[in-house]
Amino acid sequence: KGEQKGSIREILALAKENGVKTIAFPSISTGVYRFPVEQAAKIAVGEILNGLNNDDAIEQVTIVCFDDKTKEVYLDALAELQA
Repeated sequence: KGEQKGSIREILALAKENGVKTIAFPSISTGVYRFPVEQAAKIAVGEILNGLNNDDAIEQVTIVCFDDKTKEVYLDALAELQA
């Protein structure tokens, strides 16, 4: 959990340092490693939103999901965290 947060923060910081305007993240560890997708989605979306709220250098973030079920979980997390 803490590693995922730190990784996303570091990636966003590196993107900013290198002038990246668009970036994509996979649904980390939710496949073969069986990390609960609901928990992963809340962590990832929360960290991404936090990073974007603190800096507007990145213009677009894409989250890559393996299937429609995973996509729905991420969309639910986004709706919940933006409420």
